[in-house]
Amino acid sequence: MIHGTAARTAIIGQLALIVAGCTQMGNNVSMASNTSDTSGLTSEQVAAGWRSLLDPSLSQWRGYKQQTVPAGWSYANGVLTKTGSAEDLVSKNQFGNFELAFDWKLAPGGNAGVFYRGTEEYDHIYWSAPEYQLLDDAGHPDGKSRLTSAGAAYALYPSPAGVVKPAEQWNSSLIVVNGNRVQHWLNGQKLLEYELGSPDWEAKVKASKFAAYPNYGRASRGYLGLQGDHDGTLQLRNIRIREIK
Repeated sequence: MIHGTAARTAIIGQLALIVAGCTQMGNNVSMASNTSDTSGLTSEQVAAGWRSLLDPSLSQWRGYKQQTVPAGWSYANGVLTKTGSAEDLVSKNQFGNFELAFDWKLAPGGNAGVFYRGTEEYDHIYWSAPEYQLLDDAGHPDGKSRLTSAGAAYALYPSPAGVVKPAEQWNSSLIVVNGNRVQHWLNGQKLLEYELGSPDWEAKVKASKFAAYPNYGRASRGYLGLQGDHDGTLQLRNIRIREIK
């Protein structure tokens, strides 16, 4: 159970997610009339401290260990799209404590992920960064295990079944990271909560493939990452963040 400031932060962030998630792409015109900038955020979201991480030039993203956006990623009409296998994207800025909200959908059989507090010390971001799994549970083999299904903390903490929507439908996700405490939300439901560095977490890491990487999940501040190295189409929209002070 979360107490005090962390609980209030999670509740407020989840309410913002639910409100934003109710707006489908067909309503973008009407939503824009209630914004105070060109990011797609409502004036209320801006006032609450949210900021968008998407723009037509993808100015807030680059390739892993690169300075530019790799081929295979494109932006149009408020949607970031990856078709086929592409190199991972990482945020240009690093974040410590935050709420990260985003909408996503996959093609049938799709597999992707969102990383947080990643570093660039290894060949791949997933060797340092915990992952929020994005998956077509019904169409991908990883969906047979809750440890690797949609919303799971990949290979460490399972997500419940029946929350993710089918392939080619939009899902709304929220990741809350505050100190060592992490929450994963999906479509308005909290999926899991864990504590980085706790005895339980240490045991799970030791028993996983991440045991080979001593700095996995150790950074108190790091990059966000969008996984692109699987086949199939991934689409994301309304990527926004609010830092927790």
